[in-house]
Amino acid sequence: MTDKMYTMKEAMIFSQRVAQLSKALWKSIEKDWQQWIKPFDLNINEHHILWIAYHLKGASISDVAKFGVMHVSTAFNFSKKLEERGFLKFSKKESDKRNTYIQITAEGENVLLQLMETYDPEQYAVFSGASPLRELYGKFPEIIEIMAIVRNIYGDDFMEIFEKSFNNIENDFVEEEGKLQKKESSLQESV
Repeated sequence: MTDKMYTMKEAMIFSQRVAQLSKALWKSIEKDWQQWIKPFDLNINEHHILWIAYHLKGASISDVAKFGVMHVSTAFNFSKKLEERGFLKFSKKESDKRNTYIQITAEGENVLLQLMETYDPEQYAVFSGASPLRELYGKFPEIIEIMAIVRNIYGDDFMEIFEKSFNNIENDFVEEEGKLQKKESSLQESV
């Protein structure tokens, strides 16, 4: 028998609390996400793949699967659909013939940027649910404990990519007339 620093009751209550809250939150997030991307004829996996390809400035299918938290075949199949629509380009590296790489195209980047411009936080339940906390504390919840759990499950490199995408938005985008737009200097760099 091992000396545990927790009781079975504590462990079960914690696990079930996280499971129940995660399921409820995911249901709302999924609905919000689908509503946002529907006018662009994308599904959640396709949007997530475009997001990853954009922020990583290209990625292997294995990276997409890892950072998109999806099976490799799912990442490949949805990437293939995006390629057929002209949003991604597939390639192999001379030094790495085993892996398939994707790169977002100008058309794919344009769709992603349009999506960012159309984002209206008032339309989404998760944002509305967090707004009273922002009003009370002057900032949105940082969710640091959940990030620590995810880091312990998926590792530091997952969290580095997670943070990179938000740093890119912070550094490469401006808000003009209530809409996110890519900074002019960032537009010229990507051309």
